[in-house]
Order: sequence, then C-alpha cells, then structure tokens
Amino acid sequence: MSGDCLFCKIINGSIPSKKVFENEHVYAFEDIYPQAKVHLLFLHKQHTANVIEMAENPQQIAEVFKGISEYTATLPLSKSGFRVVTNLGPDAGQTVFHTHFHVVGGEPLGHFGRRS
Repeated sequence: MSGDCLFCKIINGSIPSKKVFENEHVYAFEDIYPQAKVHLLFLHKQHTANVIEMAENPQQIAEVFKGISEYTATLPLSKSGFRVVTNLGPDAGQTVFHTHFHVVGGEPLGHFGRRS
C-alpha cells in the first residue's frame, strides 16, 4: 500500500466507501461519480500505479477479474452485459494512480471507441 494513495486509504478503511465486494486480494466499491446505473471500481489491494505496472505480476490481473466474475455473477448484469474499462494516464482520464477497473452497466451502453 502507498501511504498517500486515495484508493489505498479506501482499502484500509481510513476513507469510507460503499463497498460491494472484498476478498483476500480485491476490493470493490461504488464510484462516487457514476457514469451508468451501475458503476463499480475493482482494485487489487497491492498498490500499482497502472495496468502496465500491474502486468509485471499477471496474477494480480487474474485476481481482479476473478473478483469481477464472482461479484457480477450475483447481479442481473451477468445476463444483460457490462463493460470493464481501465484508464492509463491523464490523457485517458486516469485521475487516481492506483490500478483500478471500472465495471459499468445496468442500462444499454453506447458503442465504445466509435467516432462520429
């Protein structure tokens, strides 16, 4: 954990969150600025700054996606579908530099990456 990281502080409980899932490796909570009816953040408890850094230990990526799978299996999202997104760097919209994955859904989502 990093002492000055917002998400590390959420994981250790010094900043409150609306937790939806937790296991030994993964913590998930509701996004405070939701972009869809369901907007959750899943993160590994071990601090990495971005997905490239996390890829140095691919087991962490697998643990996060296993957590996403376990949690979403309990929701209607598992039938209707959802999107998993991670941002890398400021130009991509990353504002907290602790690797995290957005799980969004609960409503029809537009095409991603399509430019008019």
